[in-house]
Order: sequence, then structure tokens, then C-alpha cells
Amino acid sequence: MTVRKTAVTTVPLHPLLAERWSPRGLDAVHELPDAQLTALLEAARWAPSASNTQPWRFAVARRGTDAFTAVRDTLAAGNQLWAHAASALVVVAAQTTGPDGAPRPWAAYDTGQAVAHLSVQAQHEGLALHQLGGFDRDRVAALLDLPAAVVPLVVLAVGRHDGQAELPEALAAREQAPRERLPLDALLLPLPTGPAEEPAA
Repeated sequence: MTVRKTAVTTVPLHPLLAERWSPRGLDAVHELPDAQLTALLEAARWAPSASNTQPWRFAVARRGTDAFTAVRDTLAAGNQLWAHAASALVVVAAQTTGPDGAPRPWAAYDTGQAVAHLSVQAQHEGLALHQLGGFDRDRVAALLDLPAAVVPLVVLAVGRHDGQAELPEALAAREQAPRERLPLDALLLPLPTGPAEEPAA
């Protein structure tokens, strides 16, 4: 069964944005081709970052490997129920200090931009992408032997959507539910309307 969740927007959006969503039903036999994986990582590589510091780092574990099993086992129990069918699990981390030890205060923000670029490329490639915050960061850091300055932020489950995939009832219902967002007006911060106050002497 094909599930379409095109966003209901006040003005038209590019289809890659309007049709992107985060399924949990994945094809457990789909294999991620090298060319598509490279395209995802290239899309992330060319994201903008503060002073071009490029703080994002990736670890890719394909299904059927020991690495995949190890990353899967760090996921929260509810995520393990379906993420085992992903073609690959991608750990995304941010390098929070530079080579000189100076902090990179925008590292997490920039890494989020890289993932956003990756997610749009995945939509273009006809792939499903679900971003997971429910995982044990300390276990992932130990698994990858990450230095303290490289902080795991998210795990991406990448694969091909399967509308017939078996899911627990609650998750299956969420697959069919319409996408929801706050109305645009609720996201706009009010601006001051009077003259700016002079700072106190």
C-alpha cells in the first residue's frame, strides 16, 4: 500500500519538501546501493556551516553486518521494533571543538543542516529516512571510540518504504495518520512596535 502524506501548505512547496515524511515501515530485504549512499553523504557534505568548519561526522552501518547489529542494539526498545529492517543505520555526530581546541558553538546547528540536506536527497533518491533521537549516546560513543569533542546527535534509519511492513498496532496507526504541523502564525515571534529604548546610563 502506497502512503502519501503530502504537506498541506499555505503556498506550494517543492515536491521533495512537501512529500517528505518519516516512515517506520521499511523493506527488510532492500539493499542500499553504493551510488545512493554516496549521494546522501555528498548532499550532507555540501551543507553550509559556520566559517565552513563542516563539523558533521558520519558512521554508516549496513544491515547484515556486525556494525549494524551493534548500532541497532543502542537504540531505544521502541525503535528496535522496526529499525532492524533499515537498509542502513547512520550515526551522525558533531565535532564540537576545532583542531586548536576552540569551541564550535554552532556545531549541532550546522550538523542539523547537513542532515536536512541529506533528507531531501534521500527523498529525491526514492528512499525513506527516519531520524532517531532515542538511542544510548554513551554506548554509541564507546562503540565508535569517539573523542569527547565528537558528540553523537542522531541515528538515521535509511531504506525503502514498505507499506505492507508489519508494525505494532500503535506504530501502524501512526503510519496512516496525516502529518501535522503548527500553523505558520504560531511560529512567528512578535516584533516590537514602539521605538527602541535607550540603554540606561
